[in-house]
Amino acid sequence: MNLEAFVLGCGGMMPLPYRHLTSVLLRRDGDLFLFDCGEGTQVSLKRLNLKWKKIDAIFISHTHADHVTGLPGILMLSSQVDRTEPLYIYGPPKVKEYVETSRQVLDMYINYPIIIKEITAPCVVHEGKDFYIRAFPLSHTKTCVGYTLEELDRPGEFNPDKARALGLPAGPLWGKLQRGENVTNSDGKLIQPGDVMGEKRSGRKFSFVTDTQYLPSIADEVKGSDLLICEGMFADDCEDQAKEKKHMTARQAATVAKDSASSRMAMIHYSPRYTDRDLELLLKQAQEVYPKAELTHDRMIFDIPYVD
Repeated sequence: MNLEAFVLGCGGMMPLPYRHLTSVLLRRDGDLFLFDCGEGTQVSLKRLNLKWKKIDAIFISHTHADHVTGLPGILMLSSQVDRTEPLYIYGPPKVKEYVETSRQVLDMYINYPIIIKEITAPCVVHEGKDFYIRAFPLSHTKTCVGYTLEELDRPGEFNPDKARALGLPAGPLWGKLQRGENVTNSDGKLIQPGDVMGEKRSGRKFSFVTDTQYLPSIADEVKGSDLLICEGMFADDCEDQAKEKKHMTARQAATVAKDSASSRMAMIHYSPRYTDRDLELLLKQAQEVYPKAELTHDRMIFDIPYVD
């Protein structure tokens, strides 16, 4: 099962000619999840030829303009196709008011259900049969949350040699064992899945963190991420400004990655003061703490493979 993250915009505060505002699309086979929806989101979706009409849910971190100004356009765009499935929107208080006011003022034509759920406490906000998406609190100038998508453990690998040795030839009984069901062989002996299946294999974890001041608790929430997308808005010389505006420096983002034992961390939501060349300074400072730190850029694609 493929798991991919598409960076639709990596900028913060204001869009630049070469940098749209923060938005990341996560594609998990047929499921599409959008995290934040800054200005320019539609442009990157089009340039990447992504199936925007199939977006299942949108997860908003907070209602500052640089994270939601692309949302009305996405809602109206989705009405240009025959969509019957509901679109779920999650976010902290004010998300519902923003969406409903935008619909009223812009006189939006919406031909599908929109279900808005506001987050008031850390919780699982969305789930499927083998994954869930959880929200957790951040600390910004207004209520803000981060998100993790975590897959459940997968069954171990099936051992056909063991199955044959236990008197089970290839056939439907093998499938039942792989689905976790007990079976009996031709001698009437009970065969359990553990008799022919290896150890469970871990799922994958994706985390999205922006906007927030540094909190040690963030590392606990995103622990073991296969990919952590984390704001690194400022360089070291702007640490006082970061603290005042409740943002993180690149070095603090790297500290979260290191303390959470994340396999991969890429920074997002850069201050517009930094040109693409200037971002190398943020990368250098982050890599002093977490050598595998990376920079995101618009329309960057991350593949998130299984570890085992």
